[in-house]
Amino acid sequence: MVSEMAQAGVIFGHKKSKTHPRMKQFIGANRNEIELLDPTATYSSLNAAIEFLKEVVGKGGIILFAGTTSPAQSVVEQFARGFSYPYVTHRWLGGTLTNFSVISNRMKQYEEMRGKRADELAKYTKKERLELSKAVSAASRSFDGLLPLTRLPNALFVVDPEVHMTAVREARKLGIPVVAIMDTNDDPNTIEYPIFANDRGRESIEWVFGKIKGEIKNLPALQADSVGVSTKHDAEADSHKFIN
Repeated sequence: MVSEMAQAGVIFGHKKSKTHPRMKQFIGANRNEIELLDPTATYSSLNAAIEFLKEVVGKGGIILFAGTTSPAQSVVEQFARGFSYPYVTHRWLGGTLTNFSVISNRMKQYEEMRGKRADELAKYTKKERLELSKAVSAASRSFDGLLPLTRLPNALFVVDPEVHMTAVREARKLGIPVVAIMDTNDDPNTIEYPIFANDRGRESIEWVFGKIKGEIKNLPALQADSVGVSTKHDAEADSHKFIN
């Protein structure tokens, strides 16, 4: 397991100068001024997070995933889509949790706009259809991943809490537990279920999500039919129909 972590870059942290004081207890070594996480801390924190996630999944709960950094985007989207969970891989919309009713209405408006039939579009001019196409395309970045979020989530999972501090604050304000892949520069006291791992490396993030997937994929709650997630292809196809 330790060699696995090292190979995937899971235990590599930031420079010592960036280490958060509360993270020192989870650091095992320092190499060329780069902090190395204690593999035991990584392993135990990952297991604790997995047990919590299994509990949420087992009760039919919703987990909202957020990974807007370049290394995290595709990994988070692929994982969330695989289980039909909501996700954010572009900019976090302020109020996604704390002002959920407004966000929910905006999602409904987006779905209505995206779902317009050809006969409905016939009454619009070509210029108006082009404007609608642009609006659908822009909205898809914000709302496609959120469509399965039919109610407030039972847990928030973020990759790099420092980047997603607005999301973390919203969740904490509402009492929603937060799981986070977090590095040596983060404050572990701000997260209920921290996973101590490199949150900037794609291979590290993939390794963590791979371990989680292996533990939850066969849970009975995930075998039932669930709400599908709109794909990028669908969004593009929907936007094109406005200008045909």
